[in-house]
Amino acid sequence: MSTPGDSGSRVDAGPPGIDVDRATAWLAGHARELVRPLTFTRIGEGQSNLTFLVSDGQGRRLVLRRPPLGGLLPSAHDMRREYRIQVGLAGAGAPVPRMLALCEDTTIVGAPFYLMAHVDGVIMTSVHAAERLTPAARALAARNLASTLARLHAIDLDAIGLGDFRRSESLASRQLRRWARQWDASRTRELALIGTLSERLGAAMPQERESLLVHGDYRLDNVVFGLNGRVLAVLDWELCSVGDPLADVGLMVAYWGELGAAARAHGGLFREPVTEAAGFPDAIALAGEYSRAAGRSLETLPYWVAFAYWKLAIIVEGIYRRWLDDPANGSDAGRLAPAVPRLAATAQRVLDSGIEAV
Repeated sequence: MSTPGDSGSRVDAGPPGIDVDRATAWLAGHARELVRPLTFTRIGEGQSNLTFLVSDGQGRRLVLRRPPLGGLLPSAHDMRREYRIQVGLAGAGAPVPRMLALCEDTTIVGAPFYLMAHVDGVIMTSVHAAERLTPAARALAARNLASTLARLHAIDLDAIGLGDFRRSESLASRQLRRWARQWDASRTRELALIGTLSERLGAAMPQERESLLVHGDYRLDNVVFGLNGRVLAVLDWELCSVGDPLADVGLMVAYWGELGAAARAHGGLFREPVTEAAGFPDAIALAGEYSRAAGRSLETLPYWVAFAYWKLAIIVEGIYRRWLDDPANGSDAGRLAPAVPRLAATAQRVLDSGIEAV
């Protein structure tokens, strides 16, 4: 759209969620190394917070992250919180991108956002990307995925300024209540199994003996790897919380299955069976790697795997709902609709039969 008094020429309007002119002007004061004109390219497979690669003509790259488009649920997509978490983690030497600036002025791109350094490496969102690593490097990447999670769980919350994240109530009880509310707010259909699972998970809650930093969305494709299988950065801290560390392990196991054979299923979350590439272990072996690295028992892991599938069903319903409200949030998110009942059914099988049912 041209404005009165311009020459009629204008830079590309940019992808949905970015006003190129306003974002470029803001970046001029916060990333002076960038040379105009800038390009903004949507990156990543995520359908929640949106991530954009910011590039100039000299090959310099940064990353801008903002909330999704459309109506947002209460307490979701807090940019200040996500930024603060990674600043604290960086101070402890954790593998996270370097945070550069936080913008809470919603007139720039229509929502708060933050700017971070670009980490150059491999994100295994496809079989092709995974095959950039040798089978031996993929095996090492899986071990490092598990051991990095153990390392994150060992971080002292007080030492990184996040001690106020602790809650007196258990993570399971908080999350059961939160995600049940999210289901009520975002559901597009009747699915009685979600309520049944809420009741079963509430009745079976294990005693939580630890209250540690929990990533909340820990999975292979939220990590940047080097070609040697080394973890360079853990991304996407939107759902970070504090509680039982096995909540993260349960999600890691569930996502490992979703990135494997489930990727070929009707309503699969992912398009390709990445974790079936040679060198990768199965999900149970991956959990074992974590147990060895952390020195932590996996006795209650089946509960947390079932919890993960139930939670994923609700998250995916929210993504699908936002797509219905505004398809610009993800061009093919409509394909996720069948995943919701499938994920809920998997949660039920795990509760009935253990993690071998994944």
